[in-house]
Order: sequence, then C-alpha cells, then structure tokens
Amino acid sequence: MTTYESALSELSSRLIGTESTLTTSLSDILAAALQELIEAELTATIGAAHGERTDGRLAQRNGHRSKLLTTPAGDVDLAIPKLRQGSFFPELLEPRRRIDKALWAVIMTAYITGTSTRKVDDLVKALGCDSGISKSTVSRICKQIDADVNVLRTRRLDHQPFVYVWLDATYVHVRENRHVVSKAVVIATGLRADGHREVLGVDIGDSENETFWKEFLGDLKGRGLAGTKLVISDAHAGLVAAIKVKFQGAAWQRCRVHAMRNMMRAAPHQQRQVISALIRTIFVQPDHAKSSAQLRLVVGQLEPLAPKVAALLEGMETDLLAYTGFPKAHWSKIWSNNPIERLNRELKRRTNVVSIFPDSASVIRLVGALLVEINDDSRTPLHLRRERR
Repeated sequence: MTTYESALSELSSRLIGTESTLTTSLSDILAAALQELIEAELTATIGAAHGERTDGRLAQRNGHRSKLLTTPAGDVDLAIPKLRQGSFFPELLEPRRRIDKALWAVIMTAYITGTSTRKVDDLVKALGCDSGISKSTVSRICKQIDADVNVLRTRRLDHQPFVYVWLDATYVHVRENRHVVSKAVVIATGLRADGHREVLGVDIGDSENETFWKEFLGDLKGRGLAGTKLVISDAHAGLVAAIKVKFQGAAWQRCRVHAMRNMMRAAPHQQRQVISALIRTIFVQPDHAKSSAQLRLVVGQLEPLAPKVAALLEGMETDLLAYTGFPKAHWSKIWSNNPIERLNRELKRRTNVVSIFPDSASVIRLVGALLVEINDDSRTPLHLRRERR
C-alpha cells in the first residue's frame, strides 16, 4: 500500500467512525484530510516519516508555515511543511497556472459586465460559476495578474544587448463604445547576445498607426533596449517608418513569409505554384551576391508572366535580403517572423476562447499572462550556431 493510500484509508476510517450528529464541521474534516495528504506527500518526497531515521532520507523537516485555503466548505487553515534545505509545496495545492487564472478572469469580467457572448455564457456555466460570482472576486484576481504582467511590461532591458528583435501583431475583437472593433496586439521579442530569447513588450492599438508604433518602440528603448543589429517584421506602413526613427543604425528584414503572401495575392491564380517556386530559389543561394543576382534573374523571368509580382519583388530586394548580411547559420531564424509563430498560435488559441473581449485591459491581462509564462520558459538558448570559419 502506498503512502497516499495509507493516509486515505486512515481518513476513511475516521470519517466512517464520525457520529451522525457531525459535531465536527465539514471544514474541520476537510482540513484534517488535506493535512494528512500533505504530510504523506512530504514523507514520500523526502523518503522518511516524521522522526524516522533512515539512510534514504533526502531532507530534514524544519517546522511549518500557515496557509489559508478557500474551499466550497469554507476557509481551512493548513500547515505547509518547511525543509532545512530546498523547498516543498504539495501538488494538491499547486496554484492554478497564471494563464488559466487570466482566462478565467477575462471570462468572468465579460460575464459580470454584461458584455459576454453566448459562447462565454456557456463557458461560465461549464466552470460552475453562473451564480455567486462577485465583481470583488474578479477584481481581486485581476489585480494579482495585472501586477505580474506590469512587471513584464515595465522591467529594464539593459541587462544584455539584444542583437535581433522580432515585431509582430495579431488581431482580436474588443468592445469599445458599444461597438465591436478589431485591434492589434503587438508583441516584441528579442534574442540576447548569449543566445537566450526574451519577451520584450506587449501593447494593443492600431498596427498601421506610426505614432502608436513610435510610442511602443520608444518605450522599449527607454527601458534600455540596445545593441540591436537587425529588426524583423512585416511591412506595416506605420511600423516601418517607426523602425527607421527608433532603431537608427539597425537593418530591417522584411518577413519573407508575409512578403510571399503579399506577392501571391498579386499573382494569377493558375500561375501561383510556379511563381512561388521561382521566388524560393532566391533563398537557397549561399551568399548575398548570389542571392541578389538570383532575385534579379527571377524578376526578369516574372515580368512577362506576372508583371505585378515582378515589380513587387524588385522593390523588396534590399529589405528581403537584409538577412544575408549576418552569419549564414542564423539565416533560417532571422529571415522571417517564424520564431514567434508558435507564440502567436498559442495566443490565438487562448483569445479565440473569449471571442469578444470586454475591454482593452482584458486583452493585455490575458495576453500578458501568457507572455509572462512563455518568458519564464524561454531561459533556454535558441541555439543559433556560430558560423564555421
């Protein structure tokens, strides 16, 4: 019998023996049950029961700390064991992930403010919260999440130079002045000189507005962002203009994936496969000179076939081939926004659950909570290989 099974068996016996008058409250019974399970988990974790001497012991107990847990049976006081070395927190009390709290808070905000859709109402019922949810409860959770997100959005960025910076936008629906409008959630990520990635910032606004982008990029620079050699993004008009002002001295790489999509829209439908294959030959060349020569050759081939595409490609040459000025081993990471596509897919998966956000603050809360978690998980190197000499 495992330690957990033993603890559960003892608790079952104790509950079966309880008098029918139930002089012990349900919250007291629950507290005792939880405490038994906590102690059993600790014993399994360190390899020894309280006071037991064994060669397999991994750590020493060092008292307890109090924790108040809110349950359907009421508040219960628990004692969380401490260790002389290391730390311990029982799995059964592991807090809900920050992103899940944020999603819950956004759903609840939409519900209690009357801005929810039928989809949100169904989610509320599925969560078992269609009655008894209060504005104060949601407000308390929101403040907790907002504090974490604010740390991410305002922290200093001068601890390392960020050689490469990616900028991208995704779109969400938000209620504003009694109308549902589309807004851009803009995200900046960077690669440090030591090969580690970080989320640099997030905001919500108009992705075509130059003033908005200048303010967003200005905030990054104001928090110490420096050492940037290349900025990778789509060709939003306002963004390109803002990059030239705020990242003077850095090159700009137009995302080849977005550029290809733009060119395919101008291509005759029946010729798109051939045109796409021709353009891709540019990106398999070994150096800048050959890439540039191939681009011009492709432009010449496309002029009789798709003159609009040829003109677009010719106009993109400098920005589309900016990556060739950097180590070849980095090319596949810096010629597009693909390194943050996984982030955007996860972001859309979360925002699609809400469908329509009650306000812009809710967008920042949910997206920001996701970015905090991703930033915490991005401590491993991106593994941009050094070019062999």
